[in-house]
Amino acid sequence: MSAAPATGPVARPKVRIPFWDTARFATIVLVVVGHSLLPQISDSVPARVIYLTIYAFHMPAFALISGYFSKARPPGWLRMRKVITQLVIPYIVLQTIWSVIQYFVQGAVGFNLTEPHWTLWFLIALAIFRILLPYLAMLRWPLLWAVIASVAIGYFDNVDSTFALSRTIGLLPFFLLGWQVRQWRIADRWFAAPAQVIWGVRAVAVALFAGFMVVVTTQLPFLNEFGLRSWLLYDDSYRGLGEPTWWAGLLRLGFLILAAVLSAAFFSLIPRRRTWVTALGAGTMYVYLLHSFVLYPLRQSGFLADHTELPWVIATIVFAIALSVVLATPPIRRVFRFLVEPRADWLFKRLDDRAAGHAPADR
Repeated sequence: MSAAPATGPVARPKVRIPFWDTARFATIVLVVVGHSLLPQISDSVPARVIYLTIYAFHMPAFALISGYFSKARPPGWLRMRKVITQLVIPYIVLQTIWSVIQYFVQGAVGFNLTEPHWTLWFLIALAIFRILLPYLAMLRWPLLWAVIASVAIGYFDNVDSTFALSRTIGLLPFFLLGWQVRQWRIADRWFAAPAQVIWGVRAVAVALFAGFMVVVTTQLPFLNEFGLRSWLLYDDSYRGLGEPTWWAGLLRLGFLILAAVLSAAFFSLIPRRRTWVTALGAGTMYVYLLHSFVLYPLRQSGFLADHTELPWVIATIVFAIALSVVLATPPIRRVFRFLVEPRADWLFKRLDDRAAGHAPADR
């Protein structure tokens, strides 16, 4: 019997972990809920409390998940190409679309790639995160340096929302934390933990969220005057936030710790097994980029701002969840794949991995 011909290494299919797909979808739901509630927070205490609770950790949690699945080795040609096709091209296309929409709806004139519209800033942040990671991973204590950068950047008034740089550096520690969590195998230990430990941690997590919401509710006038919402956006210098003092960085550090604790509590509440929403986790970028097109007319018309009673707040949350589910479904992803995940083969040279000097497995 003749020997089978050598075929070389066989690529293994990518295995998706149910926990992380569920966490992705749960996080993107928080994003949509927060954006939906924004027009109501001025006149509704429940809406503002829920909004501030979400904003205390939801983008840090989103950055953490992104960091968990990022690679620190020097990028090969295929990974570099993905940064362009998955982040840069969608950013340019959607930025153009938003500029056109705002011209016709609001009369806003001008096209500026350096000022990302609405949700598009995170595409720039992800691109910068992935470019920086191999360099930061070379250092001792990369997470410490990321925290120092996040705290220090607030002292520079000239670092602003241009190319979302202030927000990107502000949230960099969470991206690094996600990468470190994978190095430390914390998630693996969580998956292997016994049920009694899991439920004990979840009880603490529920208590943390309940306690935070009680504090926000009881201290809401002070927190509004303090400008808590602006602090949670990581988008302004300390001077812009009204705290041009040497100890303002300690406030930023406190918010970093708060976001890390609430993110950990949030992830502990995510089911470890597969659920009915797990499959939707593969479509989070579609939800992130497309939901703003649905919310925009509702916000511009003033409909949400005019309905701030508690039943309307609850209805808004239900609508946001339903919108997230719909936008993550396979039919929507098939229709809009050209926009969110363009191939753009016409843009790139035809390079053989070996000729380019990179391993074929570097993807």
